[in-house]
Amino acid sequence: MLQACLNGGRSKADHPSVPVSAAEIAADAAAARAAGAQELHIHPRNADGSESLAPEDVARCLENIRRKVPNIPIGVGTGAWIEPHLATRLKQIEAWEITPDYASVNLNETGAIDVIDALLAKGIGIEAGLWNTKDVRQFINLGLSGMCLRILIEMIFDDPADAEREYLACKTLLDDAGIAAPILLHGDGPSAWRMVELAARQGHDTRMGFEDCLLLPTRQAASSNSDLIVAAREIMLRGS
Repeated sequence: MLQACLNGGRSKADHPSVPVSAAEIAADAAAARAAGAQELHIHPRNADGSESLAPEDVARCLENIRRKVPNIPIGVGTGAWIEPHLATRLKQIEAWEITPDYASVNLNETGAIDVIDALLAKGIGIEAGLWNTKDVRQFINLGLSGMCLRILIEMIFDDPADAEREYLACKTLLDDAGIAAPILLHGDGPSAWRMVELAARQGHDTRMGFEDCLLLPTRQAASSNSDLIVAAREIMLRGS
């Protein structure tokens, strides 16, 4: 599965084609699906373009996407930086009336288990974000595998070789624990394309888009999320 991560915390200062408004995100979602994306990961924004978990902002974004791109699974980020106050973040999630299909939760954040519980109570699938072997051990010790839609192995490393080594260490721990949950492997910045290639070789899901990378594998600047999706799809097809 190839997931499109359309915006993350980026702004148009990072790239003029980063989608920010609900209408822009929906239009970009349609283009990403046409380019080969099978799922979406998006960060809803408020009126001034800041990331938001407020019910009205999440609803506006999801409704726009679902009108423009029906029948595609949509996930949202729940990073602590979006709403640093945990109690407020939980209240916002609990107040969602229009809900995503799934949400990603970084296990290294304070209150991650509370966020997972709040999402599960709304019937929202969980992508468990694991950044390193410490996160993997916590995931195993807490017995979270059966609660999650998938595991995100998120390699936030500038050096692609470091990212690959840490992935292999994480995967070994998961294998040794007998955990067979689906894995979505992705990198960030300089490690992004190495992780797409590795995911293709290992038979994992992956993701690509402006949240993770602004450059094509050729190191040329991508003009759109769709350019990135097309390049990732080609790698996945070769790797399979």
